[in-house]
Amino acid sequence: MLSNLPVIAISDQELAALRARLESTRWAEPWPVDGWDAGTDPQELRRLAAYWASGYDWRTHEAAINALPSHMADLDGTPVHYLRYDGEHPDALPIVLTHGWPSSFLELTALADRLATPSRYGGSAEDAFTVIVPSLPGFAFSPQRPALAEKQQTHDLWHRLMHDVLGFERYAAHGGDLGAGITSRLAEAHPEALVGIHLLAVAAPAAYDPATLTPHEQEYLKSVADWQTHEGGYQHQQSTRPLTLSQGLADSPTGLLAWIIEKYRAWSDCDGDLSARFSDDFLLTQASLYWFTGTISTSFRPYYEYAHGLTRRVERVSVPTAVALFPADLSRPPRSWAERTYNITRYTHMPRGGHFAAHEEPDLLARDITEFFRPHRFPRM
Repeated sequence: MLSNLPVIAISDQELAALRARLESTRWAEPWPVDGWDAGTDPQELRRLAAYWASGYDWRTHEAAINALPSHMADLDGTPVHYLRYDGEHPDALPIVLTHGWPSSFLELTALADRLATPSRYGGSAEDAFTVIVPSLPGFAFSPQRPALAEKQQTHDLWHRLMHDVLGFERYAAHGGDLGAGITSRLAEAHPEALVGIHLLAVAAPAAYDPATLTPHEQEYLKSVADWQTHEGGYQHQQSTRPLTLSQGLADSPTGLLAWIIEKYRAWSDCDGDLSARFSDDFLLTQASLYWFTGTISTSFRPYYEYAHGLTRRVERVSVPTAVALFPADLSRPPRSWAERTYNITRYTHMPRGGHFAAHEEPDLLARDITEFFRPHRFPRM
């Protein structure tokens, strides 16, 4: 069952309540440290919070969100919000793009536009895709799934949306972060429907003999362990005690903002300068989406479910797979590591960009996706 997303209209009372919370923030006692050394820079947080309270215009961004090609699908009682960009060519290849955390569908709009209408960006209309951008369950306008343990996980919902509801017999898929795992499980569960997948991250092998690790793989696993030690605290908390964290972030807009902007800075190719990659309005629109929809808590569920064995593990993906590695992303596995799990046919080291590649480098990412799927497109009639 399909319907258009109702017009988003945050009430004046909700806007006033947010402003009051921001203006009455009880700020944490400062430490004798510099900048971002111990977490989110308090001065940067105060600056953004002040702009959120008095300068940021939600109504402008609300109107822009309402202008997007939004729809809702009811999948046996599970509502899913998605954007649909129809390709400019009649033989456009359908593709589903899946975001991660702390992202949203908004991060993928620039990429979606380039894939659907490549002629507007110097490309060929024959390379067009019909692009579907769903919001993960529990993010923005997609409510969380009713129960933790369910037969139909997110990748199954995506297949139902693409194949059963939208009628695409075969289609492509792309994802990064959480979206990379969902895309991998989608291809593993429904290989007959996927022409290929394009990833920004890969799943670890289900099992391997340590004696077979190459020097590059050993170095990579050491870098992963180091990252977990120095950067993985958020993941451990969201995987183990997310509801303890959720209450504070759901009640404090500055707490929510601090939690997510630290990741935008740490995981992007910004060389320590958040503004080099993200405008204030972009960051505050993302924070506002979490705030007004009350979804920061439910956005933690994928971490908890995976850690507690409620999410299917990836074992072997047989469909053609491309991996694009951006230099400032969380990890950059060697090709041999990915080949333990995937049928790798393209492996690209990008010259710049980070974890939020669809927003940071939409042209580079669109080009890599287009070039990978060009030989996998449907035969011309």
